[in-house]
Amino acid sequence: QVQLEESGGGSVQPGGSLRLSCAASGMISSIKHMGWYRQVPGKEREWVATITSDGTTDYVGSVKGRFTISRVNDKTVHMQMNSLKAEDTAVYYCNAKISGARNGIWSNDAYDYWGQGTQVIVSS
Repeated sequence: QVQLEESGGGSVQPGGSLRLSCAASGMISSIKHMGWYRQVPGKEREWVATITSDGTTDYVGSVKGRFTISRVNDKTVHMQMNSLKAEDTAVYYCNAKISGARNGIWSNDAYDYWGQGTQVIVSS
């Protein structure tokens, strides 16, 4: 079964930095893209950043210039978050579009997978 494991959340003061990591594991044949979403209570989940299999990156406007997503290897990504603001406070979820085995059966179809989420709190 494919799984995404996140790490690196925590509490930091405004202006500080955190690095989130996401590692994919399981019966994987290819990963088309990996990225991050975030959600605060009472609001919809918001896309934050994506990195494709060829290394192309994209960001939501509010984090451009402050967040950097990078690929560690073909199954692990980091997101460096600098100059954090109070409005960055949220639960951050790793997302990936992965081809592999579902229920033990290999498939060429790609599906969206989600991590459990990691809390980021930016507060003085």
